Amino acid sequence: MSWGDVRGLLQYVPQFRGKLFVIVIDAPVPALAETMLDLVSLQNIGVQLVICSNVHTEDDLLDRAAEVELKFAQKPALSTSEPSEILTSLKRGQAVIFDLGGQDPLSKEFADFAHSLSVVKLVCLQGVGKVLPQGAMRASDIDSSMPETLHAAAAVCHAGIDRVHFLDGSCPGVLLAELFSNEGVGTMVYADSYRVIRPLREEDIVELLGMIGRSVRNDCLVPRDFADVLSNLARYSVMEIDGNVVGSVALLDYPGEDAAEVACLYVKQSHEGLGYGTELVKHAEQQACELGVSTVFALTN
Repeated sequence: MSWGDVRGLLQYVPQFRGKLFVIVIDAPVPALAETMLDLVSLQNIGVQLVICSNVHTEDDLLDRAAEVELKFAQKPALSTSEPSEILTSLKRGQAVIFDLGGQDPLSKEFADFAHSLSVVKLVCLQGVGKVLPQGAMRASDIDSSMPETLHAAAAVCHAGIDRVHFLDGSCPGVLLAELFSNEGVGTMVYADSYRVIRPLREEDIVELLGMIGRSVRNDCLVPRDFADVLSNLARYSVMEIDGNVVGSVALLDYPGEDAAEVACLYVKQSHEGLGYGTELVKHAEQQACELGVSTVFALTN
């Protein structure tokens, strides 16, 4: 792991601390031990955990949790358990093993139960052979052509759970790889602001200047300083993924002219080739339409 990877990982620690995740471990037996080690890592940074499975028994989960020294409540919770009982264990810093009793973790009943606990992520570690389109999808964009599993996940999001993740549970380290990276390695359905294009804020300017610095040094973008950007703040937008700025664009209008320039278009190297540049240009075009400008252009060397 490079230092860059460590920096990327550390940005999630404050975001996850104190949050409650439900982890459904339907991965094969050989992967169970390593998955438990990953859960210890999550617990060590302050993530609260509810762990369940329709493949492994509660005794198996308790045994594995004990082997890796996960801190957990000694008695499994049942579907009849009061949310307050579970929350009491979680506030003590203990993970809770939950008895699904054959219940579908994507069911409305379970989603309502999870929402009552203020769960923010439902992570399903699946067995081999369950293939879904990889990437992040907004719950409202799930359409009739997509698998029923994604429709069920969208319903879970609409019930109040911010994100539902589907991962290949047989792949070592997949849980941490999904949670500690912007793009992830599995399938995610989300209802919150995972990926947004928003106006630039003053506190973003230093990050913007650092991000575009390479292209400025290579004479691909016009040099800008803090004062330049601040004086034109309303003209700039940034793309944010999981709370991290990964791209920018500016729409520079020309007073008295029916035209505007698309400028400062940039996407971080780590996020290139994913269509984000196109999204930023379309955003600038939409802004031009809203201003009543009929022509947009870009200058390039």
